[in-house]
Amino acid sequence: MKTAKSKTTAKKQITEQDGDKLKELLVDGLKDIYWAEKNLAKALVKMSKSATSEELKSAFELHTTQTEQHAATVEQVFEIIGEKAQAKKCAAMEGLIEEANEIIESTDKGTMVRDCGLIMAAQKVEHYEIASYGTLRNIARTLGYEDVAGLLQQTLDQEGETDHLLTELAESYVNEQASVE
Repeated sequence: MKTAKSKTTAKKQITEQDGDKLKELLVDGLKDIYWAEKNLAKALVKMSKSATSEELKSAFELHTTQTEQHAATVEQVFEIIGEKAQAKKCAAMEGLIEEANEIIESTDKGTMVRDCGLIMAAQKVEHYEIASYGTLRNIARTLGYEDVAGLLQQTLDQEGETDHLLTELAESYVNEQASVE
């Protein structure tokens, strides 16, 4: 495990050129998650309409609102670091959204099996977002953007809460009801 001293030494060893390359990586990651959030907001509307249980519909509606806020937060981050807010197609999110659509198409309307599948798809999305925001937060900290790291941490916390809520829905009744359909 690194000590605080070695952590400080490592930061001092980052050259301006290295910092520029790392900032490029940060900007690229922000473009990726910005596209992901904007497209996820649209997909969540469809997922909400496709859900059977009112609790899952509500969870998707809440996450749609949060996702729109997350996109606005990413715009704020771009502004703080002096970059134009731009989206770059996120192949990972595109694939996760397509997987959610396949679940909707391959399950019967009005069933808990569909809800179980939608929870599975949504949790895959959450885990992708958690990994993305955690990594971006860490890069921001390394570059000395503590205010950016704070904003990304807030978003990361919300993503974790959504993942937890989906787990609670699955464990409290969705999976059990799906098993007897």
